[in-house]
Amino acid sequence: MKLGKLCKVISLAVIMVFFFTGCGANITADQKQTAPVWAPNLKPLSEPVTVTVGMKLVTSDAGILIGMARGYYEALGIKIEPVQFNTGQEMINQLAAGQLDVGATVSSAGLFNAMSRDIPIKIVADKGNNVADQGYYRLVVRKDLENTIKNYSDLKGKKIAIVGTASLDEISLDRVLAKGNMTLADVDVQVIRSFADILVSFGNQSIDAAMLIEPFVTQGMNKGLLSPWKDPVEYDPQAQTAILVFGKSLTQNKDVANRFMTAYIKSVRDYNDAFFKGINKAEMIDLLCKYSVVKDANLYKTMFPTGINPNGYVKANGVALDLDWYKKNDLLKQSIELDETLDNNFVNYALTQLGEYK
Repeated sequence: MKLGKLCKVISLAVIMVFFFTGCGANITADQKQTAPVWAPNLKPLSEPVTVTVGMKLVTSDAGILIGMARGYYEALGIKIEPVQFNTGQEMINQLAAGQLDVGATVSSAGLFNAMSRDIPIKIVADKGNNVADQGYYRLVVRKDLENTIKNYSDLKGKKIAIVGTASLDEISLDRVLAKGNMTLADVDVQVIRSFADILVSFGNQSIDAAMLIEPFVTQGMNKGLLSPWKDPVEYDPQAQTAILVFGKSLTQNKDVANRFMTAYIKSVRDYNDAFFKGINKAEMIDLLCKYSVVKDANLYKTMFPTGINPNGYVKANGVALDLDWYKKNDLLKQSIELDETLDNNFVNYALTQLGEYK
């Protein structure tokens, strides 16, 4: 082959390699910007963002755990960095300090006090509520007392355990007692800092009743330690048991926050499909066994399921009742109103992408 012709061939080859390599690179970039099938009008972030989420890795964290397992957050450009907490107050402290992006928690005086200091954290979505006849968070009574403690008035003078004060647990117990025209002063409140230790206390008969959450309710029933007593919808129908809270980094970054919420609600809908419609339930149980602290598949088949609104919204009336309780009991350092605690805009956006749940 002549030198001139050889140079032309080499030049053509180089051009072709450059062309196809360039096209390949463009396709890859485009693919990264492709909207997921389940949210076809929502492209991922141009650059991936890591979001730290504080949680206890329990069943009510399904909206986070399912999305992590099924890649919903990743599909929108979000990498979840889970941070496990033992107490809600510790989580709230980090949210207030800007060290955490999202908190999966419950209402507390500490949360509302942080909000009243103009720290831009907001309650943005439901993370847990009691379903009628299937309350996952409830007052339970010791098994050998189930025929003695039948009515609300029968709780008078009894030793009743809660895991914390100035938070959901104390509020919930107060509402139970109110049904019997009593207050917290009419019972012997025992603060036991973990639900597992409450079961131990039932076992040694050092308490008579307790505010308890799943899976500990079912575990206690299976061991013959306790009775689930009354349906919590009877004594606390408006309860907003668990909440999703956005910290400053998300409340002030709507591109990330809107995508996070869309993935969250998609995950919650998968959970509802499984536990309330029976769709792919076995697969969902396997997934939660892998990602949550509840590893016993049989428990998921028998325990009361956590209600999580598939359309995202919290029970505003429930949050308002909590806020009023903290005010009434002088637990708030500054005045704060309901509309200063809630932000439904992120859920509103997610529903424009996903539509209403059916």
